[in-house]
Parts: sequence; C-alpha cells; structure tokens
Amino acid sequence: MPSFDVVSEIDTHELTNAVDQALRELGLRFDFKGTDATFELEETTVTMIAPAEFQLKQMLEILKLRIAKRGIDVACLDVKEPLVNLAAAKQLVILKHGIDADAGRQVVRLLKESGLKVQAQVQGDKVRVTGKKRDDLQQAIALLRKSKVDVPLQFNNFRD
Repeated sequence: MPSFDVVSEIDTHELTNAVDQALRELGLRFDFKGTDATFELEETTVTMIAPAEFQLKQMLEILKLRIAKRGIDVACLDVKEPLVNLAAAKQLVILKHGIDADAGRQVVRLLKESGLKVQAQVQGDKVRVTGKKRDDLQQAIALLRKSKVDVPLQFNNFRD
C-alpha cells in the first residue's frame, strides 16, 4: 500500500552555515563595528547578544535573511522577548522542528475533511499517510502544501 510521511525537520548543517554567514556579515557591517554583538548556536537555539535592543532587531533581520537563503523555512522561528539590562541585550530564537500533537491532529483533520481516500495517523513527531492509489497521495501532498499549518511541512519516505 503506497504511503509517505509528513515531517517538520531542520537541516542542522544548513542552520550552522546560516548562523556562520550571519556572524560574518555582522563583522562586515559598519553599524556593528566595535560592538560585542554576536550569534551563538546551541543545537536548534540561536542566542543573539548585542549592546542595545535596537541592534537585536537588525540582527534578527540578518538571521532571517541568511536562514531563508539556506533553504530553511522562516516560519519555524520562535522569537522570544529580549532580555535587556544596562550592559547588554539578549534574545533567544528557537527553531521549532518536529510535528507536535496539535499540528499532527490538524494535519489528520485536514485530510479527513478533504474527502480524499487516504488514512492518516500520528506516529510520534511525524504523520504517516497511506492510500490505495498513488494519485490520492499526490493530491494529499498538494492539499497539505496549500493549507495553513502551524509548522513548515516536508514530505519524505514516499513508497509505492
């Protein structure tokens, strides 16, 4: 029986490259010369540190641009509130990955309401979609691409 998996993954190598490029651009920009502004990456969390809060906003735009150019969907960014004191400002940007229970139920509900002859079931951090015909699965992929889900979706493990 043909099937595929709906997942939400982040390529950590591309994320590392994007943060490195953003850090390099930070060193080249005139408005950041002589400041201690930096990006720090720990797994899927980027910490931005700058002398002032307005610089954090500029750094966030640099980071978004670099992440988008490396093929990572910007919708997965979860930007936290900045922590500001007299010496510096700090802000966390968490990259969401994996389909949580709510998003999984939303995907299953979308497929059931569509009337397509496919079955969907949540399996951990992915949703497995099965159907009798390959065309039904391709229609399901097209439907999910057009729909608005909280997390960016990728489709893999397509089997006939």
